[in-house]
Formats: sequence, C-alpha cells, structure tokens
Amino acid sequence: MRFLLLLLPLSLFANLNIAVSYPYIGALTKSIGGENVETVVLANGNWDPHFVVPKPSLISKVRNADGLIMNGGQLEIGWLPPLIKKAGNPKTNVNAKTFLNLSNHISMIDKPQSVSRSGGDLHPDGNPHFNLDPNNILILANAIKEYLSTIDSKNSQVYEKNYVVFSDMWKKKIELWNEKMLNKKGVKVVQFHNILAYFNKAYKIENIATIEPLPGIPPSSKHTVDIIELIKKEQPCCILHDVYHSTKTAEFISEKTGIKIVLIPHDIGALESVEDLTSLFDYLTSAIK
Repeated sequence: MRFLLLLLPLSLFANLNIAVSYPYIGALTKSIGGENVETVVLANGNWDPHFVVPKPSLISKVRNADGLIMNGGQLEIGWLPPLIKKAGNPKTNVNAKTFLNLSNHISMIDKPQSVSRSGGDLHPDGNPHFNLDPNNILILANAIKEYLSTIDSKNSQVYEKNYVVFSDMWKKKIELWNEKMLNKKGVKVVQFHNILAYFNKAYKIENIATIEPLPGIPPSSKHTVDIIELIKKEQPCCILHDVYHSTKTAEFISEKTGIKIVLIPHDIGALESVEDLTSLFDYLTSAIK
C-alpha cells in the first residue's frame, strides 16, 4: 500500500501554495481556501505597507508559490514588482491566471485628477486602503473565491461553501459594527495619513485634515501650526494615527491642543490585540469615542 502511494502524483496531496502581499489577504485566502490552501504572507502587519524590503527570503517565497494575490492600487508598487522579477516564477506574473489584483474588484475613491511630483506620493488609481471598509471585505472574499475556483476547479464547491460560511458570519459582524458606529456619524477626526478614507466614508466620519500636507511629505512647521489652529476651531475628537509613522508631530499637536492620539491598525498584526480580521474591525469601531 505504501509503495502504491509513492507512485501517485504529489499533486494529489499537495495544497495550493499562495503568496499574498499582506496579512489581511492571507486571512481571507485561508478562510476561503481552508485545508486546500497554504498562504505565504510577504509583509508583516506592523510594517509600512508602501515600503517593504525585497529580501532574499521573500524572493524564495514568491519563486515557490503556485499563485500570488496582491492588494493593488499601486500600494505595492515600490517593492512587489522587483520581487516578482527576481523570483522568475511565471505563476506570479501579472498576466498569469494564477495572479490576482484585488483592486480590480473595488470602486476606488480619491482618484487624483492629475498626478505629478508636486502632489506628493499620490496613487494614480485612487486610495488603495480599501480593505478598511468592512463592506469591501465581502467583495474581496468573493474575488478570492472566484480566483481559487478558477485555478483549482476540482475544489470549487469547497471554496463556494467556505465563502458562504464566511459571508454569513461577516454580514452579522457588519450589522454589529454598524450599530456600534451609529452615533459616530459626523464625528470629526484628524489623521496623519489618510489611511481610513474608506472606513470614514462607510461610517460618515469627517476627516478634517491630515498631518501630512501631502501623501508621503513630512509636515512643515507652518502646516503643523495650521493644523493646531484648525483643531482649536473645529474641535475634532482625536488624531487617528497609523502605527508605522513617527508620532512626534502628533504628540506636539496633542500637547498644544489637548486632543488625544489614537493608534490605528491598518492590518492584522499592526497591534498585538489585532489577531484576525474580526478583531481589526472590533478595534477600529471602538477607537472613536
């Protein structure tokens, strides 16, 4: 019997090995793929998602993958293309059927009318942080289900079943988060970087300013003074600050205005308490008080 098993193709036993750019994609892929899929996450959740060092260990992970799923919207533009090129794996090439760009399935917001260096590090396709709207998670889960079903059709029913289970659970969570955020409509906030654009739109939170004058551009003294004056006038509840930029300027603004700083996770693992997708949105919907 053991001899017969050795003669069978390894593909009958092997799981799909899917490389993904960020932890939230890994969690979604595992939820839909179940036992048929192994995920390899390239970036840590507490890293700046715009800047990931393409280390040799990451090249190896991409080289050995059966497919690749990225966020897209040019969020990975500075680090993922070099990895794909160095890995030389045709299964992770942009035009391969085993490659998935999630941004292609989202109606992106904040698309600039023009793109130039004077506008800072703008994303020409729009704001790429669409995973922070819980409603978009269902869209992304469906895209991953379709993707897995296409490249592994023999298990398509499994992926469909797993998607239904996830979708039913997630819709119940959305109802709870919607109820939790009901009295937050119209609350004013300041951000360091506009990472919560989709979350704020979903719950009608008003972002009155960003500490960055332009994406990727450090705040000048004048801009910081202007933010302080705006805070005194508009009385926002807090500064929502990502975990990967320095809080030095935010602390100065807080000292001058009394406004509190709230660290905001952008992905699973950005903070110790954010261990999965549910706890990510549990945290976000509890942050504004």
